[in-house]
Amino acid sequence: MKKYILAFGLFVTANVAFSQTEQSKNDVALEIENDTVKKRTKTIEEVVVTSNRIKKTNTIVKSGISVKDLPQSVQEIDHEIIEQQQSVRLSDVVKNANGVYVSSARGGAQESFYGRGYDLSANNMFKNGFRFNSGSIPEVSSLEKVEILKGSSALLFGNVSPGGILNMVTKMPKFKTGGEVSMQLGSYSFYKPTIDFYGPLSNTIAYRFVGSYENSESFRDVVKRERYYINPSFLFKLSNRTEMVLQGDFMNDNWTPDFGTAIIGKTIVDLPRNTYLGGKWSDGNTKQSSVSNLLTHSFNNNWKFNFNSSFQHYNRISRGTERIQPAANGDLNRPYGRQKSVEKIVSNQASLQGIFNTGKIKHQLFTGLDFENSFLEAYTFRYFNPTNGTTVANFDTVNIFDPSSYANEGPVLPSEVTRIVKTDTKRFGMYAQDLISITEKFKVLAGLRWSWQEQEVDTENFTSSVSTGITTSPKKKDVAFSPKAGLVYQPVSSVSLFASYANSFTPNTGTDVNLQSIEASIIDQYELGVKKEFLNGKLTTNVTLYQIENSNLAQTAPYKADGSVNNDTTIKMLSGSTKSKGFEIDITAKPIEGLNILAGYSYNNMRYTKTSGTNGSFIVGDRVARTPASTANLSFFYTLQNGKLKGLSFGALANYIGDRLGGWNDDYVWTPVTPATNPATYTVTIRDRDIPIQGYTTVDLSLGYTWKKFSVLCKLSNITNELNYTVHENYSVNPIAPRQVLGSIKYKF
Repeated sequence: MKKYILAFGLFVTANVAFSQTEQSKNDVALEIENDTVKKRTKTIEEVVVTSNRIKKTNTIVKSGISVKDLPQSVQEIDHEIIEQQQSVRLSDVVKNANGVYVSSARGGAQESFYGRGYDLSANNMFKNGFRFNSGSIPEVSSLEKVEILKGSSALLFGNVSPGGILNMVTKMPKFKTGGEVSMQLGSYSFYKPTIDFYGPLSNTIAYRFVGSYENSESFRDVVKRERYYINPSFLFKLSNRTEMVLQGDFMNDNWTPDFGTAIIGKTIVDLPRNTYLGGKWSDGNTKQSSVSNLLTHSFNNNWKFNFNSSFQHYNRISRGTERIQPAANGDLNRPYGRQKSVEKIVSNQASLQGIFNTGKIKHQLFTGLDFENSFLEAYTFRYFNPTNGTTVANFDTVNIFDPSSYANEGPVLPSEVTRIVKTDTKRFGMYAQDLISITEKFKVLAGLRWSWQEQEVDTENFTSSVSTGITTSPKKKDVAFSPKAGLVYQPVSSVSLFASYANSFTPNTGTDVNLQSIEASIIDQYELGVKKEFLNGKLTTNVTLYQIENSNLAQTAPYKADGSVNNDTTIKMLSGSTKSKGFEIDITAKPIEGLNILAGYSYNNMRYTKTSGTNGSFIVGDRVARTPASTANLSFFYTLQNGKLKGLSFGALANYIGDRLGGWNDDYVWTPVTPATNPATYTVTIRDRDIPIQGYTTVDLSLGYTWKKFSVLCKLSNITNELNYTVHENYSVNPIAPRQVLGSIKYKF
């Protein structure tokens, strides 16, 4: 870590020196902060001096604090980048964000994301500020931008992992008539028409409607997808100071479950990239809908109140063969699988933000509360022989090296539900945060959140689809305080140096040796950074050092309460720890009109630093699975502004994912000595389970032309036809897409 701090110090020194020189040469340059500025009776939220100055108006920050005043790293990918790169999936968008990456495809149903070594998919995915069930592949056509708030965000968002927050912001209504229609066409019979209309319905009501339809096959045999999506929204100007946005969102996605290729031992099998090993009858459907209301009222130029509410419904069901785990000779028992998951989420948020002074000290206060109720149902099924009613585990047996063995398939047996696990989770939080400007150069951010979470689990079992009763587990409550403190020093207006501390909490499952619920793990994060603007805001850089430590990691307890050796993985103790540390460099530039540049590099080292050494526990010093050491991105897109070739555009995107471990981490195995001894003795060995995966780079090229209201754009992705994999544990090993062509034609009204 010392060498990172030294490099960081040299970077800061160089930036400050450059800034002071630049400041002396540009005394007449005007820079107005994205802050509240009083001028007569109006509030200026942002003034853009140059047309290609980089705007920073992130909604994920919530509090209205400008990005340069925030002691935390923030990254934004706006709609211009999304459209220029013809992004079809959210994974296409996050290629522009260093340190955030796809970790697995989970059977083709969803994409899972990681950041700073932590899984972002469970609680850290948001849409318009509301928690978003990540068990689907989100639609991109309605996105205005994607915001990423890196590091700990528990103060404002509650129970979230410290890796970061990803927030999808949808397009909003406008009091100006406009819109566009477009058609995307690509490899493997991909086509996707999209419409986007907006305008006023009256002087006080505006609307927007976004809709799309997608139909495609895949580079994988058998696999296909069909989805449709609509996103209507209305903006109501209730008064000069009050606005309300009412929005609906609905997606229906039909897809083919695909658990990818196979792993034998620790080796990914070299099968053709198109080979599909699942049952051809496999299918899945995801329906996801939401209704949200966003109300904003400004009391005056300095004080604003927000009330937001949302209802979300999620339903995913799939059936097929899964968990591809062949024997050494390639023989594979293809197990039946059927899943169903239903979740309903009700969310309410109320907040107050304001600016006031105590003497010469300025305060930017943000305080509020939020409540969320999630009701989740997870179904378990069994397949059975209709003749005698016995359970059948496997559909058939094939050999992965012999395509003829799975060319023809027999009939599919019926299935029935055997269990429904109903989880009712309530979350409530209150928080307060204040950015204190002691002087123009020194600022302090201080905040505290109190979080309460209660979870109750009901398990209903079935025999022949008839309920045999419901078992209710004791309610589990977690209460935690999440403080955050930061210092910001701005020696000149274009440089911000910051340091911060924050913590978050992660609820744990299982019980302790006395069969009591385990307390939540508290995770601490420390961060240092510098943000610098060059060329009067046309180029911004952000360098961050961080360390995240979970010193209270729940692990399997070595002994039970009676002193006997524990082999039950649900009986745990808070005895382990992990540490994630690294640095990130972000660069965003619009040096000339029509040119967008994004670049970044991140290094992360997340390892187990303490384990119990008991049966099933991990190994001290091992890198946590699915966390690459390095990631990097570089993209540019340029549109000619003048001359005979005006409207011609071209660009490129390179994305690098470094070496990482797939599958599970290695762990300890305790084997009883035979014959048995009293007291019992064990032989302890290490089970070798992790799968080394080499890093890879993909490169995409784009070429387009815009003439009046028409535009044409073509993209060649993965031009080197790179082959690599996303690995979820060791049973969903999905190859990345090969070289493909995607084109679009668009007409703007």
